[in-house]
Amino acid sequence: MSRTAVVVVSHSKQLAVGVRELALQMARGSNSVWAVGGTDDGGIGTSAHAIHGALVEALEHCDEAVVLMDLGSAHLNTEIAIEMLEDSLQRRVSMADAPLVEGAILAVVSAAGDAGSAEVRARAEDARQMNKIM
Repeated sequence: MSRTAVVVVSHSKQLAVGVRELALQMARGSNSVWAVGGTDDGGIGTSAHAIHGALVEALEHCDEAVVLMDLGSAHLNTEIAIEMLEDSLQRRVSMADAPLVEGAILAVVSAAGDAGSAEVRARAEDARQMNKIM
């Protein structure tokens, strides 16, 4: 069992899957990344039900999970999804306040190194300080 899963939540399923693929390229050997995006009917938006399902699956394979989200309702629906979990599972999930792409890459690389959720979340949040242009 891997120690920490990373769950990528986006308003777009394609974006979530793309971020997952990019992060996995940077952390070869990791497979503890879940991508969830779009509404239940395939539109743009987020679904608490879909996020809940991804969290349940991630926690079946990993000890803990860190969630990265793109925009406002992704955060709201992630909170709802976490509340839908059993209490014992809720304690194993945290949310990172981080840019989605850069944060996911740093989180997945950290998780691939067997870091716990606090470290994975901290690495993701380090992405807030990244300069893209020097």
